Amino acid sequence: MPHVVCLRPVHPEALALLRAREGVTVEVLDPVNDETIAAAMPKADAVIVRATPINRAFLAHAKNLRIVARHGVGYDAVDVPALTERGIPLTVTPDANAQSVAEHAMMLLLNIARQTRFYDAATRELRWSNPPVPATFDLAGRTILVMGFGRIGGRVARLAAAFGMNVLVRDPFIPQNTIKGAGFRPVKDLAAGLAEADVVTIHLPSNEKTRGTVNGEFLASMKQGAVLVNTARGTLVDEKALAGALTSGHLSAAGLDVFWDEPARADNPLLKLPNVVLTPHSAAATEQGLRRMALSCAESILQVFDGKLDPDVVINQEVLRGNA
Repeated sequence: MPHVVCLRPVHPEALALLRAREGVTVEVLDPVNDETIAAAMPKADAVIVRATPINRAFLAHAKNLRIVARHGVGYDAVDVPALTERGIPLTVTPDANAQSVAEHAMMLLLNIARQTRFYDAATRELRWSNPPVPATFDLAGRTILVMGFGRIGGRVARLAAAFGMNVLVRDPFIPQNTIKGAGFRPVKDLAAGLAEADVVTIHLPSNEKTRGTVNGEFLASMKQGAVLVNTARGTLVDEKALAGALTSGHLSAAGLDVFWDEPARADNPLLKLPNVVLTPHSAAATEQGLRRMALSCAESILQVFDGKLDPDVVINQEVLRGNA
């Protein structure tokens, strides 16, 4: 009898979909800790994971595991080689959260452009038009550099264009003609693109090649007074260097949904800066996004039980060849 373990609650429609399948049982762990994992995982055939690290210590409890379904698209907390060694596919939800995260990136940028936090506080305090007030700016006519042209980055580019922004795209893995065909300008020389952009928005995966991409050199190459937005992964950004660029005034502002250490640590200097808009890794957590991600996980699990997993959602596709 297949048993599914959810590491933290997921959308009830996904749980209902799993429970509707004859013979499938579902267990939701809340809280998730060493004790609950050790008790639940020995009987698990499938797991839905949100933020819990999936490492060799975790897998040692899961002798019967047939699939790890990641509730989202980032998988830097998952030991993919360890899964591959055991022939266990790792699936993600590539289309489920793209719109939600793209809209969140634009929300952070709009909050910076229109100084929403300042004006909200001023209005509540009945400070209707008392100077001094911070400068605001239109997005139209500004230049934005989109780093990464995947599902999320592509949507951000289209949303930015709809606001009248000039859109540059940097993605060495996407043919330049594809970027041009979408109506955007590809960037070959990163330094030149950074020097031109009023806004840089990050939409890259975090891995050994990309970790720390936004470092001191990257930030120094950015245009004086530019804005940085990151809704991808906190490990892409050297937070000390970013704090320095924001404090010195080289960057005017940043909008961040992700941090190097999560939950964010109290000693993180970015938390104390007034020119940073912060959210707690919540970009994908809209009502629709959570539903889509959970249903995608449930569908992948049922496909594994049926022996017909969609390869487009599998990260370590070599296991599909080995299990064929």
